Amino acid sequence: MTTILNADLHCHSVVSDGTLTPEDLAARAKANGVELWALTDHDEIGGQHRAAAAARTQGMAYLTGTEISVTFADTTVHIVGLGFDPDNAQLTEGLAATRGGRGERAKDMAEQLAQVGIKDAYQGALQFVGNPALISRTHFARFLVESGVCKDTSEVFRKYLIEGKPGYVPHSWATLKDAVTWITGAGGMAVIAHPARYKFTPNEEFALFTEFKSHGGQGVEVVTGSHSVPEYSIYADTAREFGLAASRGSDFHSPDESHTELGTLPFLPANLTPVWEALASRIQ
Repeated sequence: MTTILNADLHCHSVVSDGTLTPEDLAARAKANGVELWALTDHDEIGGQHRAAAAARTQGMAYLTGTEISVTFADTTVHIVGLGFDPDNAQLTEGLAATRGGRGERAKDMAEQLAQVGIKDAYQGALQFVGNPALISRTHFARFLVESGVCKDTSEVFRKYLIEGKPGYVPHSWATLKDAVTWITGAGGMAVIAHPARYKFTPNEEFALFTEFKSHGGQGVEVVTGSHSVPEYSIYADTAREFGLAASRGSDFHSPDESHTELGTLPFLPANLTPVWEALASRIQ
């Protein structure tokens, strides 16, 4: 039987593209009944010791976390790492390498936006950045809303910053093998984040899961803020088919922007192996 636990193992702080500190996220998670929490900043583990300490202060169990951007089939795919050693040198160095290039990419994005009449977007986006090395589309989106170009971030991602629209600049991230190897080499578990978001064909998705597992990947997000209710069942079946542990996480970024609040997702479907059972020895 699947362990019934209010675990939220996917969210972001100011260390990447969230708007709350690790401490504020921990307090918010606890207030919403979260029993096991992980902070999973993009390509960054600099907030892990703060998050673990904040979880302890709140009396909440904690798993270390990160979300690594990888390029697979010309698509950006996210791999969550859970339960790793946050001081592991190979993981730290790998994440630093994959963060490289975000600054130049951001300047290219701003140049494209300037060409359609949106000036000073780079400087504007920097106002929303907690960590300049991790400047991202999300920070540009917040600038476009704050400056009145768009009414909300949903409108931003319909009109700008996506393929075929002004401000879209592709980036070559880590390989799938690299991301999984960094995580598992640091003693953690690699988990495919929100698989329904990638819009792969059935053959492409099968290839993703097959290659992921061949490199040592062990989990998949089944219940996530990015999935619909029918998709919970679809990816529960996928977890069973590939023999993967199941994860659960809101992908919370901000009280003003996120559709799913920390700790408010449905529980995992039955007859799955939760990631926290496989990582029991790594829970702090």
